[in-house]
Amino acid sequence: MDRPLFAAGALSAAIGVAAGAFAAHGLKDRLTPEMLAVFETGARYQLFHALGLLAAAWAAQRYGTDTAVWGGWLLLLGTVLFSGSLYLLAVTGIRWLGIVTPFGGVAFIVGWVMLALAALRGSPGAAG
Repeated sequence: MDRPLFAAGALSAAIGVAAGAFAAHGLKDRLTPEMLAVFETGARYQLFHALGLLAAAWAAQRYGTDTAVWGGWLLLLGTVLFSGSLYLLAVTGIRWLGIVTPFGGVAFIVGWVMLALAALRGSPGAAG
């Protein structure tokens, strides 16, 4: 179960780097400074939570708990909702997309809490 999370984390990091480069080079002259900052916030949070996905994969292996796996999937859901809505808001200007963003933030928070619980409740070395 930790391999899909690790792969998702690595791919999310790659997409986050690409999104940041796209913002810096492809969108700089096309978006207002405000919307460029919105896009860059999406990329920054995607990169942070890509590392969280890698941590979730490690925790699932280390502690042998489904809590870490669920935490990782919540981080991935948060990335799609939070960063995805910010990307779309920035490039389309459709303001109602901002309604989706907080749901992604909640998924991030719950995902991180689940990773903390996995560390506190799991057995070190349980899965390997």
